[in-house]
Amino acid sequence: MASVYEIVTERILEELKAGVIPWKRPWRTDGPAINYVTRKEYRGINRLLLAGGEYLTFKQITDLGGKVKKGAKSSIVVFWTMYEKEDEDGEKEKIPVLRYYRVFSIHQCDGIESKLPVVDAGPVPDPIDEAERVFSEYTSREGIKVSNDNPNRAYYSPDDDSINIPGLDRYQIAEEYYSTAFHEAAHSTGHEKRLKRLTKTAAFGSASYSKEELIAEITAAYLCEACGLDLNKTITNSAAYIKGWYEKLQSDPRMIVFAAAAAEKAADYILRREQ
Repeated sequence: MASVYEIVTERILEELKAGVIPWKRPWRTDGPAINYVTRKEYRGINRLLLAGGEYLTFKQITDLGGKVKKGAKSSIVVFWTMYEKEDEDGEKEKIPVLRYYRVFSIHQCDGIESKLPVVDAGPVPDPIDEAERVFSEYTSREGIKVSNDNPNRAYYSPDDDSINIPGLDRYQIAEEYYSTAFHEAAHSTGHEKRLKRLTKTAAFGSASYSKEELIAEITAAYLCEACGLDLNKTITNSAAYIKGWYEKLQSDPRMIVFAAAAAEKAADYILRREQ
């Protein structure tokens, strides 16, 4: 029987195989994915598994007098639950276990009215200005030095807590610049004085290196989406890029689940969102 990790990873692999990068797609076209009844936003890996909008379990649909449309296919939502295990000395310890349940989009239901408010068509911040504000406020707040001393490379250095990024004029479009800036900002959240995620032994090509890169990739996508940037303009969808991640995730079914959760924390830290 497939584990929850394997079920989730297989779903992500299907998209990669189809040429879709789950963490770099405009998946929240209807706003964040939320539970219709609790109004709580789905987080972590669920952000990659669900498009935006309202979702309900089959029981919630029937309790509200609705029906699932014929032929509709459910989506999975994963969650952690704690189980108590007794060791050889009789001591009890709590172990986190990944579980899942299934939900349907409100668009797959009959008899359920949306509770989403009408979208205000008023003025919204310019996405580029918003991206600059988020990046500048974060690096200033954290005392992270930002430079373009090396105009051909973008990287984060934990040794001196600095980000190097080629100047905006070296990018074809501004969206690519800020996607790169957010990627390096994501790495900086792993510093020991922040989320304590980075390890000095993460050699290039290692599993820990790949996981950190995936965290940064997903975090950057979350931040671009939060600022309203067009994700279609930030996508690196070369065959080699997709093939590389396909092979890495295929070899480690747990990577995408943990990376998505870590990326959520990184984005929250940068945006100063309280959870």
